[in-house]
Amino acid sequence: MRRREFIKVIVGSAMAAWPPSVRAQQPATPVVGYLDSRSPDEGESRAAAFRRGLQESGYVVGQNVTIEYRWSEQQIDRLPAMAADLVKRHVAVIATGSTPAALAAQAATTTIPIVFEVGTDPVRLGLVANLNRPGGNITGVTNMFVEITPKRLELLHELLPTVKVMALLLNPADRGLAQLQAREVLSAARERGIEVLVLNVGSEADYDAVFANLKRLRVGGLVIGGGALFVRGVSQLAALTVRHGVPAIHIYREFCVAGGLLSYGSDIMESYRFAGAYTGRILKGENPAELPVMQATKFKLVINLKTAKTLGIAVPNTIIGRADEVIE
Repeated sequence: MRRREFIKVIVGSAMAAWPPSVRAQQPATPVVGYLDSRSPDEGESRAAAFRRGLQESGYVVGQNVTIEYRWSEQQIDRLPAMAADLVKRHVAVIATGSTPAALAAQAATTTIPIVFEVGTDPVRLGLVANLNRPGGNITGVTNMFVEITPKRLELLHELLPTVKVMALLLNPADRGLAQLQAREVLSAARERGIEVLVLNVGSEADYDAVFANLKRLRVGGLVIGGGALFVRGVSQLAALTVRHGVPAIHIYREFCVAGGLLSYGSDIMESYRFAGAYTGRILKGENPAELPVMQATKFKLVINLKTAKTLGIAVPNTIIGRADEVIE
């Protein structure tokens, strides 16, 4: 037997003789659990941004990392069982793509690291103890869309200073987020002497009835809340606001591209990319308790002047001058 073949036989025999606990310590491809309340079609662009962040940290899916996806298809009550399944499979990290998913993962484990992407202050949600030193097994990224919801009301009121009644569109199924957004907006509205009506919708099927009632309710402006439902229906919402003549503001630029009037929010894809990068750092051995929660710092204002003209609104130069993008 050649010397090289002899060495292979000896090493192989030795490894086979190791106890299972020792063999389990040998390097293996880590598995990341990805939990989201969206459907695969709705969430794929965000998952792709997450994978870009992973790759920037040195992890390429199919080469040195595997991702186990769990999509609840807007059925929030499925998330706890999905999170429990990922824990049972002993994934290395659980990454969550929505606030309900983050809360489900938190309830499922206190040991497996969790990286979240959420739309509000995670301290208020009870996910972390402190933004700078999260503690425990959880950290992540917040795009702060709840905290900027009053700013969107302010922008719409600046554009429509004579309007006294506005509406806030929310999905009550977004546990925690809907209540926080309502609280923030109603407080800001009182300071400005505006009446805000909170309108709840649970699916796209509710949109027609809600918009049909806006005129009867004397609503002169609409703030569209955050959440997966309103992201998925962004084009439908834009069309409805124009059809019913309701000036509206959304979080995402896609609303204005589809014909909506205003949008103001952070770059959501950057948030998911950062979450992917944090996941990679944890896979390399960093402690989530010591990774500060990353917060969105750049918010973009987009205005569709064509829609403003259609709605008979003269946009002041003060607002146009502050816009990051003007669609004509």
